[in-house]
Amino acid sequence: MTVNPAAEHLVREFTRRGLTIATAESLTAGLCSATIAEVPGASAVLRGGVIVYATELKHDLAGVSEETLRAHGPVAAETAAELAKGAARRCGADVGVALTGVAGPDPQDGHPVGEVFIAVYDSARGARVENLYAEYVRLVNEGEFAGLDAAQLRAKIRQFSVNRALEMASA
Repeated sequence: MTVNPAAEHLVREFTRRGLTIATAESLTAGLCSATIAEVPGASAVLRGGVIVYATELKHDLAGVSEETLRAHGPVAAETAAELAKGAARRCGADVGVALTGVAGPDPQDGHPVGEVFIAVYDSARGARVENLYAEYVRLVNEGEFAGLDAAQLRAKIRQFSVNRALEMASA
């Protein structure tokens, strides 16, 4: 098994800087944490995470306010920001990373396939959020996802999202 280069970079950088990380994962259901854990030495930086696939668990486990969920829903920048902060707090980590979105095969509650929000939280900078939908559309238009069936496309969106989350957290 090949170690993910973005995860390897994150573990190396966080170890060097003495930082820890935790995740709140909806879209990826633990894939981001598992990707970090594949790196030798990950135990020095990975505190843990919460899988919040169900909307109510975003509140119950990660502390997303009910108001945010009511006003914006589970797939939103505001929700991702609160998820990331909640992961850091719940797990006692320096940095929290959150992933929420739609991997398909069908749109969800008015959100198109490929709409993904990633947030990275730390106490010094607060939450930084990215919406990956424009990048997804660009990749589709360039043929990056051509010929993939629904399951393959879903896997590709999830892995692409994890890679981007790891890059954001390392920045």
